[in-house]
Amino acid sequence: MLTETLENPSSFEDLQLLAPLLQAVTKLGYEKPTPVQFQAIPPALKLLDLLVSAETGSGKTAAFLLPTLQHLLNVPPSRRGARVLILTPTRELAQQILQNCQQLAEFTNLTAGLITGGDDFKRQQNLFRKNTDIVIATPGRLLELMALDTPYLSSVEVLILDEADRMLDMGFREDVLNIVKHCSNEERQTLLFSATLTHFGVIKIADQVLKNPKTVALNTLHDGHSNIEQQIILADHNEHKQKLLAWLLQNQAYDKALIFTNSRIQAVELGNYLQQHDCRVASLHGEMEQKERNRVMGLFRSGTVNVMTATDLAARGLDIGGINLVVNFDVPRNGINYIHRIGRSGRADEQGVAISLVKHTEWNLMASIERFLKQNFTRRTVEGLVGSYKGPKKVKGSGKAAGNKIKVEPKKEPEKKVKIRDRDKKNIGKRRVPTVKAVEE
Repeated sequence: MLTETLENPSSFEDLQLLAPLLQAVTKLGYEKPTPVQFQAIPPALKLLDLLVSAETGSGKTAAFLLPTLQHLLNVPPSRRGARVLILTPTRELAQQILQNCQQLAEFTNLTAGLITGGDDFKRQQNLFRKNTDIVIATPGRLLELMALDTPYLSSVEVLILDEADRMLDMGFREDVLNIVKHCSNEERQTLLFSATLTHFGVIKIADQVLKNPKTVALNTLHDGHSNIEQQIILADHNEHKQKLLAWLLQNQAYDKALIFTNSRIQAVELGNYLQQHDCRVASLHGEMEQKERNRVMGLFRSGTVNVMTATDLAARGLDIGGINLVVNFDVPRNGINYIHRIGRSGRADEQGVAISLVKHTEWNLMASIERFLKQNFTRRTVEGLVGSYKGPKKVKGSGKAAGNKIKVEPKKEPEKKVKIRDRDKKNIGKRRVPTVKAVEE
């Protein structure tokens, strides 16, 4: 794999994009390409396969859409069926890509459609029958359509795997490989985008689906978020966390705040609690109907609500402007999830704050995330809400953290039992006269 590393982004005009695309870029207010766009677009325009690593909020959606749209405009269709297939892990991200695609293709005749769960099945079948140019899909629903022999995937000229690491983490590896196998066009271009290239599964699947790809690596998991201030506040229990969160939302400066929990129930309960504290809040989780999820996202985007409690469903790929405060009410289960949660803040080099509320049962998990990312987060306290938990105790001389010290009693030696014979019992209390043996002279 050849690694491409370029610096000093040029203008979009220098990327030799077609006039309709430049017109759309100008209307969207894009002034110059981001690093990932500058590095990925030129080789993609040459129809090379790409393996791209870039953090969330870096502009990678336009990095794969612009060269793909240009290819469709330059090359007339030669087969019946969809010409571009974009696979992505979640419905929300798929909808977001569709919106970006429609904006960038506004001054063209290209069409795009969505294949995700929660929407009308027959309407989605018709997307393929109508020869929609670009289909954006989640793996599960697309496989359901494939079982009915609906999609004509052999016509796919460009295959894009977005958030590949997330799809693998969600268990879609075999599904993705099955879909790729049906995209049997020998001249197919494949673009694989991931938040990191240190994910072993990403490298493994890249070897299976990419042909002599050019690698564009802009980050690793250990790269710090210099524009995001990362803090830790210790808490005694969930009730204490709720009070801390309410204080933060009432006193911390922010435009929009995203609060992460590890469970659907916690997200809903926390949303109800914050409503009682006069917060404009909504909740988002995977068990909601698609229409309700769309409604909540619309309220949050428009600013009608400025606080959202959510599960990790909202941690990947969602591009919502104005989020400059992220709070981990529950510590995420691993470092990768942590990165994607805080990545909702500080997008496009804006400043953001990420605060993790940590109780004693979560300390080891939080410490492991710091070690994994090779970073030390700022410790913070809230006056009037300082809890009794101060972090793990240190064992003297060892430098290691410990819990409450348990006093260990010294081990007692077992008492030796003396065997008393029957003849000794008879002589108890009697004076014993020693026998003296005479010595002959």
